[in-house]
Amino acid sequence: MMSAPVDLRNASANAGKATLVDAPNNPIAIPPMPDYNGRILAYTVTAMIIAAGVIQGAFPDWLIYAIAGALSWPHVAHALTRRTFLKNSSRIRQKMLIVDCLIGGALVGAIGLVAIPSVSVMLMLMFSCLIIGGLRQWLFGTVFMFTTLSIGLAVCGPAESFQAPLLTGIVSILATGLYICVTAFYSHQQARALMMAKTQIQNQREQSIALSHKLSKYLSPQVWQSIFTGERDVRLETQRKKLAVFFSDIKGFTELSEEMEPEALTELLNHYFNGMSEVALKYGGTIDKFVGDSIMVFFGDPTSRGQREDAFACVSMAIDMRKHMKIMRQKWRSQGIKTPLEIRMGISTGYTTVGNFGAENRMDYTIIGKEVNLASRLESLAEPGEILVSYETFSLIKDRIMCRDKGEITVKGFGKPVPIYEVVDFRRDMGPNRSFLEHEHSGFAMYLDSDKITERERQSILTALEDAADRLRQEEEIR
Repeated sequence: MMSAPVDLRNASANAGKATLVDAPNNPIAIPPMPDYNGRILAYTVTAMIIAAGVIQGAFPDWLIYAIAGALSWPHVAHALTRRTFLKNSSRIRQKMLIVDCLIGGALVGAIGLVAIPSVSVMLMLMFSCLIIGGLRQWLFGTVFMFTTLSIGLAVCGPAESFQAPLLTGIVSILATGLYICVTAFYSHQQARALMMAKTQIQNQREQSIALSHKLSKYLSPQVWQSIFTGERDVRLETQRKKLAVFFSDIKGFTELSEEMEPEALTELLNHYFNGMSEVALKYGGTIDKFVGDSIMVFFGDPTSRGQREDAFACVSMAIDMRKHMKIMRQKWRSQGIKTPLEIRMGISTGYTTVGNFGAENRMDYTIIGKEVNLASRLESLAEPGEILVSYETFSLIKDRIMCRDKGEITVKGFGKPVPIYEVVDFRRDMGPNRSFLEHEHSGFAMYLDSDKITERERQSILTALEDAADRLRQEEEIR
């Protein structure tokens, strides 16, 4: 007459046990009570109620035949839902429960609304509707149940007495209690298993997040985010895009590597890469790789703000890196590193092939093309502290960045000589009102960016500069 809750994965009625698995070696068992078993239990206790009522004369004698129908219907319903076209029907459980409500309502009408048995049957139906389908299923089930109840009552008429005999009432109460208790037990077991599964899944989720953050250190943040948000598939594929490509290396690093211990050199290099990576990410660059003391960054993939803005962001990053290198150099000098380390940079803008290169089991997200070669060549031609850019890069940034013509160079892969330009500075920072000042000699280095200085720091800096000036004047007078 009704069905009990099934396992959380809607396992088939033939399944002996359902599991909710959050890890291959850690399955969580969920004791199932499929429709088949639940319906057998419900119709069996209903048959007990009918038998008691017929024996005591509370129900019409012809209802004795309904006992056979009650005991056979669960098997018929199972065959219909598993072995016919109905097995592909959506929401079949809810639809079969509606049929149970129709049958139950007809039965209540046929027994003439005898109080306790009628309430018992309706209680089992409503309980099943609420557990399986929620309030919506309960409303539909109630409507259909009372529809057939009214029809049955109109055909068979009300009972002579609405009060059930003692034995019939006791059997009805015990049968209903048995059904509700068994159903509630399985529901409790499922809820308990679900909570355990939820806890384990949450733990695994936290472990996966921690692992993904560790793996993100091996990828540029933009690439990592596009993969983990599902925007990009991890497969061998490439595309043509117009990108701004940046190369840099450290002038004097080879000489320094011969003077320093490997451990100290590694610490210095990691400090340099960490600082430059922060600058690159601040401007939205995709860090491609570190090779020796070289850095390769590109703009325009996987996200782009337009060709002009990508080129401007790339050159802005290079200018900021040049300034940041001066701060690093001062710190290294205070640590006893006297070798003058300078950064040199090259930038080219043009179409490249970008995407995943390699094999199915080992990929590298990178770019290839003649513009990459041009950027690398510009970097190798740059003087210490110099930023060289290609003509196309210059044409995109010239309105906001001052550049100096450096002539032409011949590059393999280009049919004609390539015009190149040296980046001077932002146009806004040129002239007497510029915020950036620098001065450097042996034994003295000053880097000043007034826009980044707070009011509290300003007084401290003025005091330090005045003390330095007084000391220099005193030494000058002594000489």
